[in-house]
Amino acid sequence: MTDYFHVDVFTDVPYAGNSVAVFVDPPPMTDRQLLSVTQELRHFETIFVSREAESATVTARVFDLTQELDFAGHPVLGAAAVLHDLAESSHGVHEWRIELPARTVQVTTSRAAAGHVSALLDQGRPDWIVPTAAIDPAAVAAAFGLDGSDLDDSLPLEIVSTGLRYLIVPVHSTALPRASIQHDLADFLHRMGAQYAYLLDPAAVEGRHWENDGSIEDIATGSAAGCVAAYLVRHGRAAVDRTIALSQGRFVGRPSTIVATVHGATQAIERVTVAGDVSVVSTGTLRALPSPEPI
Repeated sequence: MTDYFHVDVFTDVPYAGNSVAVFVDPPPMTDRQLLSVTQELRHFETIFVSREAESATVTARVFDLTQELDFAGHPVLGAAAVLHDLAESSHGVHEWRIELPARTVQVTTSRAAAGHVSALLDQGRPDWIVPTAAIDPAAVAAAFGLDGSDLDDSLPLEIVSTGLRYLIVPVHSTALPRASIQHDLADFLHRMGAQYAYLLDPAAVEGRHWENDGSIEDIATGSAAGCVAAYLVRHGRAAVDRTIALSQGRFVGRPSTIVATVHGATQAIERVTVAGDVSVVSTGTLRALPSPEPI
């Protein structure tokens, strides 16, 4: 038997924000078993963390419903908040070093006055990815069921990464509610050098993101939030060292707020932090592990 925690990230109250299942020091499992557990629990993502004795360093693996992810924001914040709760003294500030397949990140956790934990993830320096093929604005708009006029042409289509490569697609406020994925975007984005796309209404600082096949809309995308913040600062829509509140999840009934801060200079960004509140909803116990072989 192994215990897990169900937490909601980017919200100070349960049953809002983006949920994630967190396993701390789970028994050894194969990739197949880790994916099966994630699919069984049906959270958007599940994170499995293993602690080192007498150390604030943990290794982590994140799975969504189809695959392992090299990096993901809200599961890392959720896991750090759970580790804070499990620490002997959970009332101070804790620093965690979380080793993921793609990178190692630092997370700071603290207890908010209301009782829940707040977590801040240092995503490091963002990278601007040179496209491997021309980005066709009309084709990008059509992929989301939009017209070229729905794009905010005062801002460029750009690929930014803080661990995952997001194509940032700026749109007008009237377009964001109408958007939906028209075909699987995986190959379409891969040809440009991107992994995912993030629709951004820069005027309202609100975004939307889906799985590439459009089957699931994400509630709050922490890995994209740092990219969005860096993008807004680089193009003069936000300032360095000032918090940027990114809204997401309204269209799936789970309103969330991701707080990002860009450090450095407008054209020489040094690092981006992404922060959010975390609420514990429940704990559970797996009484059986899945088969290590496909059924």
